[in-house]
Amino acid sequence: MTLWRIYQGVDEPHDRIADLPPPPPWREFDGGADGTLARVDRDAVGGGRRRLPRQAAYRADERTVDAVNTALYLRRPLLVSGDPGVGKSTLADAVARELRLGPVLRWSVNSRTTLRDGLYRYDSLGRLEDAGLARHQPAADTGTSTSTSTGTGTPGPGAPPSAPFADLGRYVSLGPLGTALAPYALPRVLLIDEIDKGDLDLPNDLLDVFEEGAFEIPELTRAADQQPTVAVRPHDGGPAVSVTRGSVQCRAFPFVILTSNGEREFPPAFLRRCIRLHLPSAHQDGERLRAIVEAHLPGAGAAAEAALGAFLARAATGELSTDQLLNAVYLLSPSVGAAGADRERLVDLVMQHLNDSAPGRP
Repeated sequence: MTLWRIYQGVDEPHDRIADLPPPPPWREFDGGADGTLARVDRDAVGGGRRRLPRQAAYRADERTVDAVNTALYLRRPLLVSGDPGVGKSTLADAVARELRLGPVLRWSVNSRTTLRDGLYRYDSLGRLEDAGLARHQPAADTGTSTSTSTGTGTPGPGAPPSAPFADLGRYVSLGPLGTALAPYALPRVLLIDEIDKGDLDLPNDLLDVFEEGAFEIPELTRAADQQPTVAVRPHDGGPAVSVTRGSVQCRAFPFVILTSNGEREFPPAFLRRCIRLHLPSAHQDGERLRAIVEAHLPGAGAAAEAALGAFLARAATGELSTDQLLNAVYLLSPSVGAAGADRERLVDLVMQHLNDSAPGRP
């Protein structure tokens, strides 16, 4: 294993992320320069879907390991393409676990997703409701004082809770992308899943954020004179993140994995800012499929071999995904208890070709 590799695709977590050298000059970021770095539990595991069992290692080949390390060194997003079920999303969990970078931040994209969805949410309705309730509360007995501000961004003794500088942090929460761009000392892992399903403008909208490593929350910027620093909730529920004058700037650029099933092409300006990796199909690679099954369903034994044989035979004549193989292995396991003809029918049911225009036909 060459020494330059920070991520090595091994079983055990380690601290080689500390050996990552400073970024190229054009990828330096200065978030948290005032000492207000965000905090994260490096060994926490998120509850995202499709996670490998904690004891299992992701089976990354040499090219995948090199692509991950290239993205880490250059502080660039990694665009991973390939058929469904080849492990695009699982790679994010593997990197986060091995390098001890905390829980993966997941952003699932659909046709209605906008850039702001990933950056932050502002509960304007909640703030209006609180302001309405405050107006109906009697004013506090403050003697002769009518001051509404201390001049330090804190409501004065005569200020009702609905004052313009009431705690805005109650109404702002960072999205997965916004959390990844908070000033953490080490890179967070962000998975932007199925970006090819998003709006045509989303890749271009991401360009400026990826280049600057920063974004603005206008609702906090407008109140910056009254509340220069606001504590907001991160997407993963960890410790609050301090936002100064409405600006969020990363310290360590996050390790970003964008996945694509190849449903559409991306603009050249977007592609040149990404490290690209294509994961080949494993449909005819018996050893790789066996390793995938062992990682997800360890000890499957005879059930795995029976399902694998059926999968390879059917994959030669039509499109299948590894999810179907895993489903078949589980259904053939002793815990389900199917036998004889039932087993064959279950295999037929879950291993229908994805390019069959009439699924489920007898």
